[in-house]
Amino acid sequence: MVKTLVRHGNSLALVIDRAILGLLRIDGETPLEVTTDGRCLVISPARSAAEKARFEKALGKVNRRYARALKKLSE
Repeated sequence: MVKTLVRHGNSLALVIDRAILGLLRIDGETPLEVTTDGRCLVISPARSAAEKARFEKALGKVNRRYARALKKLSE
C-alpha cells in the first residue's frame, strides 16, 4: 500500500485506513511508538512496562537456552 502525507495545520499527517486500525487493534487513544533506522519509519503500539519486562525476561531465557545455536547462525 502506498500512502501520501496530508497537510494538518503546519504539520503533515499519515492517515491510517480503518481496516488497518482494526487489524492492529488501535484507535485514536492508543499510544504509538515511532522509531526509525534512518531510512524506514516504524509506527507500532507502545508497550506497557509490564509487557516490556515480560518480553525482556523471555528474550533472556531464549538467549541462555539457545546461545550456541544463535551464535552459529550469526556466523
